[in-house]
Amino acid sequence: MASKSLAHSLRNFSTVSSFCNASTISRTTYTTISTFRPKVHRSISVASRPVSVTAGSLTWDDVVHVSLPESFQDDPADLTGYFEKVKLCNRGSDTQSEFFPFVIDGQIVGYMHHGFVKHLQQYPKVFTRDDSVKFGAFLTLHESLKTPEDRTRAVGDVVKCLGEEVIPGTRNELFPVTSSFGALSFFSLERAAAPYFGIKVYGVHMNGYVEKEGKKFLWVAKRSQTKPTFPGMLDHLVAGGLPQGIPCGENLMKECQEEAGIPRSISKEAIPVGAISYTDIKGYGYKRDVQFCYDLKLPESFVPENQDGEVEGFMLLPVTNVANVIRRTQFFKPNCSLVIIDFLFRHGYIKPESSGYLELLQSLRGGTCF
Repeated sequence: MASKSLAHSLRNFSTVSSFCNASTISRTTYTTISTFRPKVHRSISVASRPVSVTAGSLTWDDVVHVSLPESFQDDPADLTGYFEKVKLCNRGSDTQSEFFPFVIDGQIVGYMHHGFVKHLQQYPKVFTRDDSVKFGAFLTLHESLKTPEDRTRAVGDVVKCLGEEVIPGTRNELFPVTSSFGALSFFSLERAAAPYFGIKVYGVHMNGYVEKEGKKFLWVAKRSQTKPTFPGMLDHLVAGGLPQGIPCGENLMKECQEEAGIPRSISKEAIPVGAISYTDIKGYGYKRDVQFCYDLKLPESFVPENQDGEVEGFMLLPVTNVANVIRRTQFFKPNCSLVIIDFLFRHGYIKPESSGYLELLQSLRGGTCF
């Protein structure tokens, strides 16, 4: 059973958790944590070992169990588990030499693996190789492609021709290709192709929290099993990529409505609190991501309701328990862990007395934030 200590900490909440099952289109509300009846738990290992519960089999029972302070004999002030989550988002630095710069109008906009470039060389009227003193060998677009519209159309046709075998998970969603945030967009690129072209990708992540009697609680989402990426893993209450032509604040309010049913009258109060960044290189992928972070204090009575079928359910947990899940497991979608770690810093849950405090703080911006 869930411990009495967690039940006591949530006793005064009218809603502890809410589940939205896309298959039944029904919602069950639990008023006390004792509603959970965990089975005999599979082995759930701490952060320094592989997690044995896969995302596909992850249940809310697993989340509750691993979040309890007494579930493992570990020290909350030990930052090791947090460092491991940062490392998960910053892999492959030793393979950077395997990538060509992708240059447009004299500016680097991405990086492409030698193996992926071989696919693109089948389309010489779209992509060409060149050399310069400044960049060395690099890939660029054919000189005949002058306008953003022409480039978007030509590159988009190539992405479609390469198909799912080369670029899986096509979403028909365009991201801007720029040299830096807010700079001129050279063209727009299919979202699924972004890591293969190594372009900078921007997104918004929101910590939705509730405060009661001096204690903070975070709403946590569980991704739908049908999501093309990280199905069944834990996620923020609201998060999403930043598509072409939508300001951060407007995009956040749109995502709030779609993912959690948060009306604009509430979501407009979300506070921008900074950004995290990381560079993750794996295989042909070169992810250079920047996530703009927001905090939104929600009414105690608010219960999220997913509107787009991309969320399997929600749970409200004490911030300290969410921190335990991050330290001890890999249940969260990797970049969500970084945004929540940033929240823990800003709200005083990670303290300067912990060894590695400044190093961890700096590591949350391991990629370039411009």
